[in-house]
Amino acid sequence: MTSRYGEDFLRNSKYVRGKLPQHGLDWDNMPTQYKTYDGSERTVLPEPAVQGGPDIWAVIWKRHSVRAYTNDAMSLQDLSQILWATQGVRETVSGAFCDFKLRTAPSAGALYPIETYLYVNRVDGLKKGLYHYVIGNHELELVKEGDFSGEVKGGALDQQIAGDAAVVFIWTAIIERSSWKYLQRAYRYIFLDAGHIAQNLALAVEALDYGSCQIGAIYDDEINSLLDLDGIHESVVYMSTVARPRRIR
Repeated sequence: MTSRYGEDFLRNSKYVRGKLPQHGLDWDNMPTQYKTYDGSERTVLPEPAVQGGPDIWAVIWKRHSVRAYTNDAMSLQDLSQILWATQGVRETVSGAFCDFKLRTAPSAGALYPIETYLYVNRVDGLKKGLYHYVIGNHELELVKEGDFSGEVKGGALDQQIAGDAAVVFIWTAIIERSSWKYLQRAYRYIFLDAGHIAQNLALAVEALDYGSCQIGAIYDDEINSLLDLDGIHESVVYMSTVARPRRIR
């Protein structure tokens, strides 16, 4: 008999009236809001622009998946703008037990389980390699230096766009950040959070005259291995390629 993982997931994570899970929140052991790599080489990103730009309705109309790219490099300013649009901090609000830094994309319970990694292929001023976005400081930290275009392309089901892009965004989820509060329901919220972030990216790159293509077809273990993730406590969930579009005649 064929396994029905999807059906089991939906059934076992349902909310049923009168049967909501009851559990107290252990605030003393709340997962940390940010992941960092101690001792890594860091790059302070330029300040993003938060005013002006094209009309939002025009950007929505223009947005489409782009799978053919030029060899142009991305500027560090544009990368900063895109990163801020996806997960930049807008404001800090005080809660009863901790402060929450609200971002540009929504997240269930303001828990933000999604982490952003980048494969930088062509960005002015940055070495080729794998980077991690330090959200709280709006910085990049170098995780691995080198040309990983083959590994990233391979992990994206061998799609050439992942090897050709100027930058590949790789989104992972730290499961405990969300399951600490939402238990098994957390998995639903994690995937929704990733979708919110990816849509912000898709609109931001259009506004900057880049193209993007979102990738859900992933060899999970290959990307997790590339990023040294265990695939259980933290795992890849989504990817997106970004580069200048190549006009096909």
